[in-house]
Amino acid sequence: MSQSSSIPPGLGTAAAGNAICVLSMAIWAAGFPAAEFLLQSWPPLALAAARFSLATMLLMLVWGVIEGPARVRTAPWLRALRIGGLGFGLGAYLLILGQFYSDPVTAAVLATTMPVMAMGLEALAGSRRFGPQHLAGLAMAVLGGVIVAGASAAPGLFAWKGALCIFGSVLCFAWASRATVADFPGQSALAQTTLTLAGGMVAVVAAFAIGRAFDLAALPLRPFAPDQWMPMATYTFAAMALSQLLWIMGVTRLGIGIAAMHFNLAPFYVMLILAIQGAGWSWSRAVGAALVALGVVLAQRPLRR
Repeated sequence: MSQSSSIPPGLGTAAAGNAICVLSMAIWAAGFPAAEFLLQSWPPLALAAARFSLATMLLMLVWGVIEGPARVRTAPWLRALRIGGLGFGLGAYLLILGQFYSDPVTAAVLATTMPVMAMGLEALAGSRRFGPQHLAGLAMAVLGGVIVAGASAAPGLFAWKGALCIFGSVLCFAWASRATVADFPGQSALAQTTLTLAGGMVAVVAAFAIGRAFDLAALPLRPFAPDQWMPMATYTFAAMALSQLLWIMGVTRLGIGIAAMHFNLAPFYVMLILAIQGAGWSWSRAVGAALVALGVVLAQRPLRR
């Protein structure tokens, strides 16, 4: 018997899905330190509009080259506007606003509520059955996220405005991620990602334009300064365009409930990036990251009949 024939059905897909989600979250986490730098001169809504515009233009170009202009023209744009605008557009703006009121690690820590919201959506939809091992895995992943968070910010940084914004962002992102995979079954991951990010771009840019018309949205202080090029490229092309594409691929393979557990590692990734930049290291967060990994594995074990 060959080695490949001894692999349980679906294991290869699950392994690939987890690897993709790990890579997606690591790249996404790089956006938090980049956003922290950009927010020093960019108002949140202006930054969100610039981020969506740059990321969407890149993905549109790649999509058109790979699949052809005809696929782009005949895509379900109305559904994309609804899902992308309400989910990713509003969610991304709320996340930036939440970080504006707090700090990078705090924003990443509060994003660890994603598994709870995602699994709740799956349970409500009746698309997944849960057993004791799934609940134990979820609890372990959440516990790991709490440990990773451990004393990450000074007292008072968890301002209620920031917390509410980030919780709202997580709910929007969980709903939109599931809807993207469910509502565009005939589209590739690249098409799904581009469609929904384009919907988010329309919503955010429209909000910024309306805000400017009524003098409610400020312009960035120095948008073309050379020291902002690399952070902006990281925040738009890597932490949004590439990360989102990988994320949709991971959700397709694992489902939103399991894939969302990888959000619990985001604070660890942010801490690691900041440590490379000169900040300190925390072994307690490393232990928390290991708990998250174990929780993800445990939650994916099939139910026994």
